[in-house]
Formats: sequence, structure tokens, C-alpha cells
Amino acid sequence: MKKIKVAVVGTGFIGPAHIEALRRLPNVEVAALCEANIELATDKAASLGIERAYIFEDLLKQEDIECIHICTPNFLHYSQSKAALLAGKHVVCEKPLATKIEEAEELVKIAAESGLVNAVHFNLRYYPLVRQMKTMREKGDLGEIYSILGSYLQDWLFYQTDYNWRLEPDKSGDSRAIADIGSHLLDVTEYITGLKITEVMADFSTVHKTRLKPLKAIETYSGKMLQASDYQEVPINTEDHANVLLRFDNGNKGSVTVSQVSAGRKNRLNIEISGSKANFEWCSEKPNEMWIGKRDGANQVLMKDPSLFYREAQSLISFPGGHNEGFPDTSKQLFKEVYAAVAEGKQPENPTYPTFADGLRELIICERIIESHRKQAWVKI
Repeated sequence: MKKIKVAVVGTGFIGPAHIEALRRLPNVEVAALCEANIELATDKAASLGIERAYIFEDLLKQEDIECIHICTPNFLHYSQSKAALLAGKHVVCEKPLATKIEEAEELVKIAAESGLVNAVHFNLRYYPLVRQMKTMREKGDLGEIYSILGSYLQDWLFYQTDYNWRLEPDKSGDSRAIADIGSHLLDVTEYITGLKITEVMADFSTVHKTRLKPLKAIETYSGKMLQASDYQEVPINTEDHANVLLRFDNGNKGSVTVSQVSAGRKNRLNIEISGSKANFEWCSEKPNEMWIGKRDGANQVLMKDPSLFYREAQSLISFPGGHNEGFPDTSKQLFKEVYAAVAEGKQPENPTYPTFADGLRELIICERIIESHRKQAWVKI
């Protein structure tokens, strides 16, 4: 078997998650690692068991590297994805695809013209029960969709002393909670329902108007053992919490709540879809079961089990019923579809995975949500 050689750029929280998932694919080799300077790249490559280390400019010159994963802070996604495409590399980019709509539009255009494989890491689509809900909706089990209620709650920025580069607009963009985790929720909502969001009405709140920024580097989700003298107080201009009303192209409504200051909620995406035949509810902290509500019959809990799923969803399951699969498996399943395309050398006509065009779609929705909050008014997508 000829292995596809891959490089990963960035080694924060999500870079190693990509590496671990890639290593579970038999036709992929993580051959190189890239960081901001060669010393850091060499150190991280050694700790992660990767043979080659580069800075970005040198990585692009490596002819044997076929695909590059962009796992850097948001403000680098556009420039690095563009450079990789122009160097003839297939690209998997973390979300958001860019921090500006015009940048994302350019990336979509370059990717289309190149024919290269392009994907955005909306991995939460790849929980088996998410695809099962989508397939059940497509087969008519849900009926006409009446309403959608969603939330994505975390607590990793609960304290004033919690700090990360995502709090800085020059690195992450003008939105934080919505752009960071809200984009996953909005993507999953449109993916499962097949509906398009047409209008939004948003209201943000910043719980911590200032935060204590560490004077030394810390990684996302790492333990923080710092003293008072190790911090500097800085103003915060992005949202900790957001409520958004939604209107859909079938004429019906929904709402989503996103928060990074909800104590005890570690990483909880919850979606409830009310239809004319049934009600579906699924929660990412209990990813191997979904609730099916009925008016005139017994409610059900469907467990993740390939023997009980539609064929279209079975492909995302690697283990029998009762053997739980979770967050790390979502990236593996997404990459499995991406690298089937890479093996063919080009972007399929109808990709099953989220593409740069999907990344642009989410960026547009997020920008309209920001605009709605600023205007305190309904805004069309």
C-alpha cells in the first residue's frame, strides 16, 4: 500500500488531535510537523514521534508531502491555506476557514480552480448518530420540521483568570463563542435538517469585561498553576455568551444558545429538532444515544449500533453496538472520507465531507450574527 504523506501545521490542542486521528488510517503517514520556529517544531516533532520538522516556508518545498493540515490560530488559516493550495498541496483546514468573508471567498475560488482536495474540520458531523438523524430526516422519519432548539455550552473560560489566544480579536476574529463553537452547532443544524438559515437575531454578553492574561504561555485546556504576579489585566471585546433567534427557509423558526462560561458544561452540544412525525434530541456528552419523542406512542432511546442504523450512517461506525465511540473517532471518520479523495488526486464532484464552500457558508452566517448583535435587529443571511 502506497502511503499518503501528510504534514500538520500547529501543535496546540487540535493539532495533536489531527495527528492521532490520521495515524488510525492505514493509507496515511504523518511525515512532517510544522511550527512557528524550527526549535519549537523540532521539539514538538520529537515529543509526537514525527521524523521531520519544518517552518512553514520550508514545508511547502517538500515535494513528497501531498496534504497539509492547518491547525494554527484563526488569523493564519487564510494565508497558510492559500499558500498550500498554490504549492499544489491538498488542504484540510481547521474552522473558521478565514477571519474575513472575502478571504474565504478567495480560498473557495482557488480551491475550485486547482481541483485539489479541500476540507474544513467540521468533525461534529461525524458522530454516527448525527448522520443517522440526517438520514432519518431524509427518509421521512422526522416529517416536516417545526422548530429547532440548540445549545453549545462550555466552561473553560468560566474564570476571569482563564485565558487563551481566542480572546484576542486580532488572532481569532471579531466573534469568539459564536465563531469558535457556535459555528459547529450551526453547521450541524443545517447538515441534519437540510434547511438553510435565512435570518438571524442575536444578542451577545461579555461576562468578564476584563481578564487576567498570563505573562507566560499556556495551552488550551491545560492546567493553570500561576501566581497573581504572573498576570496582566486586559479588556475583553468578544462574547462569552450568545443567544440567537433563527428563521429557516421552510418558514419555521429556531434558536441557539452558545456559552463558554457555563460551569460544569465541559463540551456540551445539544440539539433538539421537532418534526410533524417525531422529535429528535442528541447531546455530544452522551454521543452514543439519541432520544426519539412520540405523541401517540412510547418514546425511544436509539443506541449507536450498526445493526439498527440506516446504511448511510453505518459507514461511520467502527465497532459493534455497546462499544462506545466519541470525539477522537469523529476526526478519523472525516479524514477517512477526505483521504479517499486524496488517493484519487482531486476533489470529488459531490464531496461527502465539509469543504471550503461549507467553511465560507459558516463564516457568512457568523458575520451576519455579529452584525445583528451590533444593530440589535434581524439580519438576512
